[in-house]
Amino acid sequence: MKTMIMTTWQEMLRRKMLLITLVLTALFLAVFWFIADTVALDSSGSGDLLGQFARRSAILSLGFFFGGFVVAFLAIFSSFSVISGEAEQGVLQSVLTRPIPRWKWYVGRWIGYVSLIGGYALVLFVSMVLITKFHAGMTRDYGDIWVSLLLFVGAVPALVSMSMLGSSLFSGIGNGVFMTMLYGAGWLGGMVEKVRGFLPVEPDVEATLSRTGALLSLLMPADGLNRRMQYILTQGAGETLPFLTGGSPPSQAFVVYAAIFTIFAFGVGLWLFKRKDF
Repeated sequence: MKTMIMTTWQEMLRRKMLLITLVLTALFLAVFWFIADTVALDSSGSGDLLGQFARRSAILSLGFFFGGFVVAFLAIFSSFSVISGEAEQGVLQSVLTRPIPRWKWYVGRWIGYVSLIGGYALVLFVSMVLITKFHAGMTRDYGDIWVSLLLFVGAVPALVSMSMLGSSLFSGIGNGVFMTMLYGAGWLGGMVEKVRGFLPVEPDVEATLSRTGALLSLLMPADGLNRRMQYILTQGAGETLPFLTGGSPPSQAFVVYAAIFTIFAFGVGLWLFKRKDF
């Protein structure tokens, strides 16, 4: 299993996928620094705690709105062809003929992707929090920060589990399209939740939109975890940037659902892989 983990890391390095991601992330953080510097007006000595809180919430919401996309697409496009792609190239057949249980290959691959991309998500989270702290300060409630970190990183195993499950069913390109659309559906559900309260509609229409948004979010809970993370990290400041943080945040029950979703996708993907004929 350790060999498969190392192989996954080496594969991402060999394809220069991680290098390209790190270079673009550095550019993203530079732009984020500039935006944070622009939004965070100098309030030293003014004692305007409410204004500082609003600026901090706006900076965090804006940064993690795009940061969630970065982590999601890195997870998807790293693993969308891990099974079907190697099977089409004949690599998987040569590996599985050796005395290695299929479950070890699958679990090793999963751990490799989750650990590397999760580490990247950790670095991205810490970087954006530090930039925000420099420009607008941060809450001293480190419990909220730790919970937010777990939620932000927790989207990675959900995405990788579903991507590897899709790779057992579809071709590489087909799974890439499938995962992109699935994540897009979850993101759309989140956007419906954010804007429904600001639309001039009747209460019954608003309730329908709320149910629709909730159902779409259940298809892929990664964006919902990101919205829950933003809610906790900004201490519920949903009015700062309504388009990014408005609406009802996902509940604790949704977090439990996301964990069950991840375990279920991982288990089904492993079961399909063990039964698949290459």
